[in-house]
Amino acid sequence: MSEKGKMSPDGMKKNAETDRLAMELALREAYEAAAAGETPVGAVLMCEGQIIATAHNRREEKNDITSHAEIEVLRRAGEVKGDWRLSACTLYVTLEPCPMCAGAILAARVGRVVYGAKDATAGAMGSVLNLPRYPLGAHPTVEGGLLEDECREVLQSFFRRRRKRK
Repeated sequence: MSEKGKMSPDGMKKNAETDRLAMELALREAYEAAAAGETPVGAVLMCEGQIIATAHNRREEKNDITSHAEIEVLRRAGEVKGDWRLSACTLYVTLEPCPMCAGAILAARVGRVVYGAKDATAGAMGSVLNLPRYPLGAHPTVEGGLLEDECREVLQSFFRRRRKRK
């Protein structure tokens, strides 16, 4: 079977073109976050081929440490779907989720997670920790490295600019 329409281990359809377009949308969210002075991380949640929610970091805006892109997108998706269970969904995020976000993703039962850049400091889906391996009930398919260079660059350029200002 070709990559298009290939089934992932969790039974969800994979489509390389859809994955790329969704990650490009997550990158747009990351650039929007950077423009607002937020750490540039963006997220998109797709359910059954439809974009349900998009979000980016809003910690500075809300003065809320939990306002990471992943938490924001899960909140919005729950409102849209009228359900916190997101097992038929794929989460696209520009940076590997941290432990807090990975825990929320598992609690929401997201079926598949696709991230761009690894987080060597706080990554909790394979880099530093691997929370999906813990016996917490949910075991999403996790794939990293989609548009990795672009996802890493938005973060690196943001922090380079920030260091120059100081």
